[in-house]
Amino acid sequence: MPKVHDKHIVLRKPDWLKIRLRSDETSAEVERIVEGHSLHTICSSGMCPNKAECWSRRTATFMIMGDICTRSCRFCATRTGRPLPLDEQEPDNVARSVKLMHLKHVVVTSVTRDDLPDAGARHWARTVEAIRRENPDTTIELLISDMDARAESIDIVLASKPDIVGHNIETVERLTPEVRSRAKYATSLAALRHIARSGTIAKSGLMVGLGESDEEVLSALEDLHKAGVRIVTIGQYLQPTKEHHPVAAYITPEKFEWYRLKALEMGFSYCASAPLVRSSYLADAALEAVGRV
Repeated sequence: MPKVHDKHIVLRKPDWLKIRLRSDETSAEVERIVEGHSLHTICSSGMCPNKAECWSRRTATFMIMGDICTRSCRFCATRTGRPLPLDEQEPDNVARSVKLMHLKHVVVTSVTRDDLPDAGARHWARTVEAIRRENPDTTIELLISDMDARAESIDIVLASKPDIVGHNIETVERLTPEVRSRAKYATSLAALRHIARSGTIAKSGLMVGLGESDEEVLSALEDLHKAGVRIVTIGQYLQPTKEHHPVAAYITPEKFEWYRLKALEMGFSYCASAPLVRSSYLADAALEAVGRV
């Protein structure tokens, strides 16, 4: 029977959400490099269940611009508050880390920086440029904030020529005010539309299990496709702490596969949909699917 906690039903995690750790020679080598040089990746700090699989493919994710976010979304465990000033050495440090790890594909994400006039756009661009200088054969994917859909800020990022630019819509339209802080569903779509119209590959992701219906998930996918998004990820929401939004349901692997097939029917070039999928999962495979590798 489900347990009752803080007036919410606490659902027992099903077997398909149990993490089965695995490693191989390549992922073990990447891990030794990360630990030996004290490199920071979201793969490790976020305890991602897919770390070994991605590292075995020479793919990893870095977070820039600190670890304090200016927003307080109810699904996210990132600290909220007043961020520290930007580290001017960070772009070069990330570039050197990518080189040390011999990455074929790198994903860079960040906290949201509403405190910065350009939302961190120039720092994003400097990071891409530094990675390119040190790693000309490495493909680069960014996962940016909505930047309030300001074209002037997004264009600074796009001018640095990343291979993919993603922004996660996170949830369906009805649940957005309840789950996300300050972010608006229409603003996220506007940001993604601007990315796609620039000719850059646009990517987005959403979580399920927050209380949405199948019809709402399909509607969100339709909205993303109409905005020009070509790559989409769908994964299970997991509640970070009891203060965060509760899990409403654990979605079955069969339903995730149904979502994936529906997304492909709509015309997406690639869809990763499974309980443990996160936005950067098999990011290199997504790039291959859209013909950029």
